[in-house]
Amino acid sequence: MSNTETKTKKNIAIRFTNVTKTYRLYKNDRLRFWGIFSKKVPHKKKNAINSVSFTVEKGDSVALFGRNGAGKSTLLKMITQVTYPTSGKIEINGRVSALLELTAGFDPEFTGRENIYFRGSLMGMKENEIRKIEPAIIEFAELGEYMDQPVRTYSSGMKARLGFAINVNVQPEILIVDEALSVGDKSFRKKCMAKIRSLVENKGITFLFVTHSTKVAKEFCTRGIVMRKGKKVFDGGIDEAIEFYDKMVERQDAKKAARQKKMKEQQEKEK
Repeated sequence: MSNTETKTKKNIAIRFTNVTKTYRLYKNDRLRFWGIFSKKVPHKKKNAINSVSFTVEKGDSVALFGRNGAGKSTLLKMITQVTYPTSGKIEINGRVSALLELTAGFDPEFTGRENIYFRGSLMGMKENEIRKIEPAIIEFAELGEYMDQPVRTYSSGMKARLGFAINVNVQPEILIVDEALSVGDKSFRKKCMAKIRSLVENKGITFLFVTHSTKVAKEFCTRGIVMRKGKKVFDGGIDEAIEFYDKMVERQDAKKAARQKKMKEQQEKEK
């Protein structure tokens, strides 16, 4: 490998090369169970991701656009290694922190403080590393005396606050945020967004923002990738990506409205 190729590889945070993720769909749970043991069980195949390739360099801030069913969640699951591609290759270089399922991964019998160490260890951190960031997590979460109570006594909002505080303070190299994230009251959500902005602007982390909101995306990101039915249909500057996505949504909505109008007219004729 040449020096140029080595340097380029070191700059890569995320790289998808011809990645496809295929799910097998069964008519019922019984067939799904038997499908674990045999590929001969009747089923349909669906490509949630279809031959997708893109590269995100370290320090990039990228918005991922797409309507429900576009394949965004499947992409995230593969980046965070919740699931794996059926074919193709994925490269991830750096510690990933994903602000998606904030309440997942807690032991309900552990206290909030104990869960800081538990979650940190799951992310591959050593105890002395976790100890250094423990005060920052506790301060950010704003849970007071509940920090030393079992997590099973927490409300869902309290667990989400703790989850967020852990994920943004573990010194991530790649940060993934889902805009659907809702943490606490308005004041705390504002604090969360300020923290994300600080990480993106000052820490030079790689940022992947999954969103429907073009306004928020433009505030954080310089590049946009648009997904549709499991395929990448656009990849470019954030302004161009927003324009492409908005026009795509307008066309889809217009077609849907035309179909609904036609169906209504047909129903009126049949009466």
